[in-house]
Order: sequence, then structure tokens, then C-alpha cells
Amino acid sequence: MKKESVKKFFSNKTTKTVLVLLAALILLFAVYKVFFPAKKKTGAYVPTEQEERLSNILSRIDGVSDATVMIGEEEGVAVSAVIVFSGADSILTRIRVIDAASGALGLKKENIRVYPAEK
Repeated sequence: MKKESVKKFFSNKTTKTVLVLLAALILLFAVYKVFFPAKKKTGAYVPTEQEERLSNILSRIDGVSDATVMIGEEEGVAVSAVIVFSGADSILTRIRVIDAASGALGLKKENIRVYPAEK
């Protein structure tokens, strides 16, 4: 009895059409995944809480509208920092940024690099 009902089910033209379309859809999806893989973000950097806090502080300095900080660490201790900022690119602004970062991180000023962001 079951064999006959299965045969009858697959002999139906609508069922065959649906199964062929479903198989084609699965094949199309597989081809898409193989030839168009999801783009991976390379070099995506997620700032630490300390970097975020320092960025917020630096962004409040006169002449700095936005700052991004990356802290280099060795064995959990800050050893260097790179700061990229938007705003007025002047010697005074750079000195203020270096002084603030040095004080906040406890780093020597020569271990801090400051660069203006591209416009």
C-alpha cells in the first residue's frame, strides 16, 4: 500500500516540477557560495575600552575633532601608542595630544606617534 502511494506521489507532474525546481534552487545556492564567498573583513580592529576612553578624551582637546588610538602592549603593559586625529594639524595640537596620551598611559613621549587623518 505504501509503495503505491509513493509511486502515485512521484508520478504527479506538479510534484516532479516542484522537486526539480527545489533541486535547481539548492544547486544555484551552492554555486553562489562557491564562486561568490562572503567578503571577510581583513584588518578590522576592535578598539579596547582603554583606547576608546583615551580617544574620547583626546577628541575634547582644542583643535582635535576626532581621535583614534591604538595602544601597543607587551605582557599587558602599554609600551607605545599611535594616534590619528582629525582637526587642526599644528605643532601645538600635536604637543597637546602627546602630553595627554603620555599622562593617561604613563608612557614616555617618544613612544607616542601622532598623525593627522587624511582629509
